[in-house]
Amino acid sequence: MNQEIRVRYAPSPTGNLHIGNARTALFNYLFARNKGGKFIIRIEDTDKKRNIEGGEQSQLKYLKWLGMDWDESVDVGGEYGPYRQSERNDIYRKYYTELLDKGFAYKCYCTEDELAVEREEQMARNETPVYSGKCRHLSEEDQAKLEAEGREPSIRFAVPAGKVFKFNDMVKGDVSFESEGMSDQVIVKKDGTPTYNFAVTVDDYLMKISHVLRGDDHISNTPKQLMIYEALGWEPPIFGHMTLIVNESRKKLSKRDETIIQFIEQYEELGYLPEALFNFIALLGWSPVGEEEILSKDEFIEAFDENRLSKSPALFDKQKLLWMNNQYMKKLDLTQAVELCFPHLVKTGRLPEHLSDEGKVWLHGLISLFLEKMSYGAEIVELSQIFFVNHVEFDSEGQAVLQEEQVPEVLSAFLHEVEALENFTADEIKAAMKAVQKATGHKGKKLFMPIRAAVTGQTHGPDLPQAIELLGKEKIKQRLQDILN
Repeated sequence: MNQEIRVRYAPSPTGNLHIGNARTALFNYLFARNKGGKFIIRIEDTDKKRNIEGGEQSQLKYLKWLGMDWDESVDVGGEYGPYRQSERNDIYRKYYTELLDKGFAYKCYCTEDELAVEREEQMARNETPVYSGKCRHLSEEDQAKLEAEGREPSIRFAVPAGKVFKFNDMVKGDVSFESEGMSDQVIVKKDGTPTYNFAVTVDDYLMKISHVLRGDDHISNTPKQLMIYEALGWEPPIFGHMTLIVNESRKKLSKRDETIIQFIEQYEELGYLPEALFNFIALLGWSPVGEEEILSKDEFIEAFDENRLSKSPALFDKQKLLWMNNQYMKKLDLTQAVELCFPHLVKTGRLPEHLSDEGKVWLHGLISLFLEKMSYGAEIVELSQIFFVNHVEFDSEGQAVLQEEQVPEVLSAFLHEVEALENFTADEIKAAMKAVQKATGHKGKKLFMPIRAAVTGQTHGPDLPQAIELLGKEKIKQRLQDILN
């Protein structure tokens, strides 16, 4: 075993960065940085049909956005490249030729139709469908005859009989698989493209990967890779399989589950903070010592201990993510918060892209009003709706408050004070409310609730004098007159 810690995240460019893949990358990153090792990104792009344009760039962009960096990859180079599988075909050819020569692999000439018939017959007999191995012992003469028919062979690995593949998993402990019932896996497709389990084994060995930390859904691939390591006389890395991420119904997180936002770029678009998402993802199946849950990247690196990887499924708690992002939002200075929120107000047509100096001051006031309770940037659109409508819509509580008998007296007195104000500031508005209290004798909820309900339609909300200042004198007068009329 090579003593240097070298781990990899190996995405396929078939889509954007998913929360599950982001966690795999993050745990590998934290493990490498904690141990003073290397974090490598390898692009597994051999499935050309599923690759999407921009998929590779998207993966790298959003890993960087989350706060990760790496030591070797397509963009930074390294001594073990190329770091795209599609550029490593000559390397794979050397090793599958060696497996063929040593009798660990063989050419299979079966067509897809023949394989489908074989599977159907096995299922009709209530047998688990596995390849029969009928091409294992073809003579050179048989092979020549099939090739003369125009058949292109795939290459299959011959699974050894009566073998038990054992490994000590970093998360699960001792794991074993019996070779009995395992199908002779295709390691090279008919078009010469290596399959996942073969390519990843060759790459991990040649790139000197010391530990393979990946999702639980890969555990059944491990024996398929171990048999290739053994056949080539290579020592395998240490494997660790992280438990699944589950939703609030305790079901495996599925990309079709629309109740959860699952792609990192969607979080950026909604105005989540990368530091908060880093923090949240790092706790999906791992926990630090103690109760603290808000940690910086450096604190996570220092604290990361692979022995604390959870053996239970990781719950994706949407409310916890909102809470956590809010904790980070509250630490922003006002200028940062405005930069985060302003694009969402522009996108929805609430504000123009270019503001006057007066408009910028007003925007800063608006954001400061909601910053304490905001969970993400786009939420400002819903929170601030009352500032962008001409007519107030009253919720049921607001309607109930406005039916109270003191309301006409309170609102009339407040309208009188508002009309008399020369400086329409929060401090002056607060003083006006005190004057209403003195003039009417109404105080507390009897005073503030009707005013809030009349100007916002609601009985709860941000600081009332500040909200009234931002709404502006003319709008407040109009809303009060509408109620009184």
